[in-house]
Amino acid sequence: MDDLVVILVVEDDQAIQGLIEEALSDGGFEITIASSGEQAVELLSDANPQFRALVTDINLGRDRMDGWDVARQARESRPDMPIIYMTGDSADEWASKGVPNSILLTKPFAPAQLVTAVAQLLNTGTPTT
Repeated sequence: MDDLVVILVVEDDQAIQGLIEEALSDGGFEITIASSGEQAVELLSDANPQFRALVTDINLGRDRMDGWDVARQARESRPDMPIIYMTGDSADEWASKGVPNSILLTKPFAPAQLVTAVAQLLNTGTPTT
């Protein structure tokens, strides 16, 4: 089915994973969850990338790949991939570390804000030819 929109969500907190999954599913999106940056990059590098957007927490545990790294890796293979960052304490770094044409949501945020952000980036993204 071509109209299925699959979103890769990178979040290491299981409670937040559940909230995000519920919000995006209710918004009509299919979700794949990665609990680490490394797992996300592995999923993104699969031969058949199915993901239409990336939603990533910035802080993914100590001494591990963070959301900034995951987004840069995603953009290397898909320069037009919509990126939504989520953070409780790293918003001030977005201007220097975030990728262009991304959205940052500061925790806590309403589930509807996430759905709106994803839809906005998908609808205004660069059309593929």
